[in-house]
Amino acid sequence: MVETPGSQSSLHRANLERVVRAVRAAGSLTQAEIARTTGLSAATVSNIVRELKELGTVDVRTTSAGGRRARSVSLSSDAGIVVGVDFGHSHLRVAVGNLAQQVLAEEAEPFDVDASADQGFDRAEKLVTRLVGMAGVDRGKIVGIGLGVPGPIDVETGILGSTAILPGWRGTNPREELSGRMGVPVHVDNDANLGALGELVWGAGRGVASLAYIKVASGVGAGLVINGQIYRGPGGTAGEIGHITLDESGPVCRCGNRGCLETFAAARHVLPLLAVSHGTDLTMLRVVQLAREGDPGCRRVIADVARHIGNGVAHLCNLLNPSRVVLGGDLAEAGELALAPIRDSVGRYAIPSAARDLTLVPGALGGRAEVLGALALVLREMGDRVLLGPVNGTDRT
Repeated sequence: MVETPGSQSSLHRANLERVVRAVRAAGSLTQAEIARTTGLSAATVSNIVRELKELGTVDVRTTSAGGRRARSVSLSSDAGIVVGVDFGHSHLRVAVGNLAQQVLAEEAEPFDVDASADQGFDRAEKLVTRLVGMAGVDRGKIVGIGLGVPGPIDVETGILGSTAILPGWRGTNPREELSGRMGVPVHVDNDANLGALGELVWGAGRGVASLAYIKVASGVGAGLVINGQIYRGPGGTAGEIGHITLDESGPVCRCGNRGCLETFAAARHVLPLLAVSHGTDLTMLRVVQLAREGDPGCRRVIADVARHIGNGVAHLCNLLNPSRVVLGGDLAEAGELALAPIRDSVGRYAIPSAARDLTLVPGALGGRAEVLGALALVLREMGDRVLLGPVNGTDRT
């Protein structure tokens, strides 16, 4: 039967999708919470949940809320699986999860992202296949893949926006490449956005509607969340705070400008400062470890980097006024050695009203933020019809 707009069957379908969407976004909700979130009546929600359980779309278990018995609803762990793939500058990390937001398997391995895109996708496909097997699920149950790359993505075409970051990936479309190999929809975003999404769903940003996730690694970027949604901008390059100019006479940046924040804070610019005294095989994580052990040179470098990052955070406060800033990447492991100088700079450069209600915290997920964000991206972007399939009958609610 063809559904017509406004018909009972189309209204019923819309209500089913509304409930699925609410549960998918939250991970799990009681029936009372579903009613408040969707605006549907308690009776309608009860009937819809019963139907979704019969379809195998949701699991229902008895729980308590406010001291009373309640029914908690989550997407069925058997309804499908999602995959997250994160290409870092020196690693490949993959996670397999179900639709109930449970991670079933996860693994990381060293990888040079400057290698060719084909090599990267070969490694990713093999790792996905291995982890799906480890999780004991059928590869045919994959309903979507989230893919993170360390560079800006054109939101319309899915093409990398800067070949200066990934020269070995020149002219590639990561979304189409991986989708062609795996035979399922692929959703792509840059690593900072996925870090923000991961912390929003699973970590230090839970329950916060407006935040910025600052990632300091071989580059410096920010993932921006506004009203609970990632803000990418029309071209997909929102959040590139690494290219705020701090010194017009400073070092030349890879973007072609001088004195960008990145040239004062990114690992590839910072580590050479310690090469004479500490050797050339340092990593930023090692610098952080030495700083926490009391090494004066490493402490000075961490403090200087953090003050520069604080300048960038102050700009974000003045422009977007986020309620929380989450510090990610290796620098977050420095704790107050980094957070205190960032706060000092924010206090100096941000207008008081923009900084007054700001909370600055370290990320809770560490190096997992981006791959968990990739899982969350799939769960947000996948269509509700993938979960529901054909639904017969008219609205019985």
